[in-house]
Amino acid sequence: MKQEQTQVVIVGGGPNGIALAHYMGIYGIQSIVLEMNPDILPYPRAVGMDDEALRVLQTIGVANEVVKDMIHNVPLRYYNARGVCFAEVKPSVADYGWPMRNIFMQQLLEKSMREMLQQYPHVELRSGHEMLDISQTDAQATVEVKDPNGDIYQISAKYVIGADGGRSSVRKKVGIQLNGLTHPHKWIVVDAAHDSLDAPYTALHADPDRPFVCIYLPYQQRRWEFMLFEGEDEESMCKEDNIRQLIRNHIGDAVDELEIIRIRAYTHNSRVANRFVDGRVILIGDAAHITPPWAGQGLNSGIRDVGNIAWKLAAVLKGYASEKIIASYDDERRTHATELVALADNMGMVLGLTNPLMAGVRDWLFQAFNNVDALRSHLVEFKFKPKPFIHKGLVYHPRPHVRDTDVVGKIFIQPQVEDQQAQKVKFDEILGQWYAVIAFRKDPLSSLSEQTRQFWQSRNTHFIQVNRAKSGFNRNQPLTASEQVICVEDVERKLEDWFENARDEVVIVRPDRFIAATCSIEKLEETLEKLACQLIN
Repeated sequence: MKQEQTQVVIVGGGPNGIALAHYMGIYGIQSIVLEMNPDILPYPRAVGMDDEALRVLQTIGVANEVVKDMIHNVPLRYYNARGVCFAEVKPSVADYGWPMRNIFMQQLLEKSMREMLQQYPHVELRSGHEMLDISQTDAQATVEVKDPNGDIYQISAKYVIGADGGRSSVRKKVGIQLNGLTHPHKWIVVDAAHDSLDAPYTALHADPDRPFVCIYLPYQQRRWEFMLFEGEDEESMCKEDNIRQLIRNHIGDAVDELEIIRIRAYTHNSRVANRFVDGRVILIGDAAHITPPWAGQGLNSGIRDVGNIAWKLAAVLKGYASEKIIASYDDERRTHATELVALADNMGMVLGLTNPLMAGVRDWLFQAFNNVDALRSHLVEFKFKPKPFIHKGLVYHPRPHVRDTDVVGKIFIQPQVEDQQAQKVKFDEILGQWYAVIAFRKDPLSSLSEQTRQFWQSRNTHFIQVNRAKSGFNRNQPLTASEQVICVEDVERKLEDWFENARDEVVIVRPDRFIAATCSIEKLEETLEKLACQLIN
């Protein structure tokens, strides 16, 4: 049997697997992606992407390309049985540098990401290659693979990543349990082209007669989803004539213009694996957690997984950190993934009420909610979506009891800044691919010992001084600091406000843009020593 060796094997070439492959490309890690399907499936599956996920795609350098096929700031509306909108999610903030609600089509995203992956000669995508088995020792993991010709071969790697979806073969082969529940009602998902309906939003129609969903997609396409009731025949309901009649009930004869691309019935599951890491095998995306579609967080949760584990894999394989840091992936991601499953369950419960009395109570409660400004803002700005917060992991909380008001463990903001060439850029472009030490109006290298400097600079850490806008001598002479410190100007004043609220002078940001620590300039040496110990011990 043919034997191969690489550093990372990624099983699954969907958006999560390919995003991780891009990270491996950026970090110089030799990797092979195994994708069972020979081609990209030609229809939309995931259709919603949030600001956190787009920021991950920004980090791997594909965001500017994939957003060309996205619609930004798409509202989410709930409608009652009378067709009245009783709740709307329409966030306007962009704290992380991107809109919070973006609509796309997965096949277009995958095409762009795969094309851009070709720039990395040390990363290979093998389509039509199916993983058959997996084994592991303390030193490596080995996968057995069948190629498109039916020939069997093996690849050994330091780590194997299961990015192969809800029915993950990787998860099953290593014996990881998927805990949770299966929802009783199936839903029919219909994708249609040549759409002319003037409804540029995602509409969740909470009609107890038959709840349904109507999603505005790019390029004159639209998704319809209809609940199936107990006793209805799935095969019969999925016939095109019946589907057209369901749609006709809502848009009339305009249904005749539609080209039905795809009809499929889905069972919704809410499940989380009992562990995300098993030795040298790591699960991401639906292989680790399955989320119902109602909060639009299934793919987004997977992209968050990628952002969390990618830099840790690279740090270990490049000798920047101990193998022990891999375990922090499970600690840092499980809670938030579970919270988003619960959010989707709750949103689905609001949508799926079929008892008219209970639906009426729901509508009344939401109307009362809308009459209170603070509560309406909470809904409109999508503030009810749980934000990731790392209590335990590769962060340094100096206080013994972590509080929700702490900034450490949360995602750092991304405003625009002005660089030394007077160009406005998103702040992540300054932060780089590894850790960043950012000080407000002070030189972050000024108080560090030579040993500490060498440790962090050997790991490609960026040291950054943030100055106020136009605080130099003139437009051609901005303020500068030490030779190895990057200076930027806070043109939107968002960083000054952030530091003022944090009540600290320095923030240390991880490669995944989570805040690892904050401190004063005087405490920076000690704080960086604490973080270094987490990485190497």
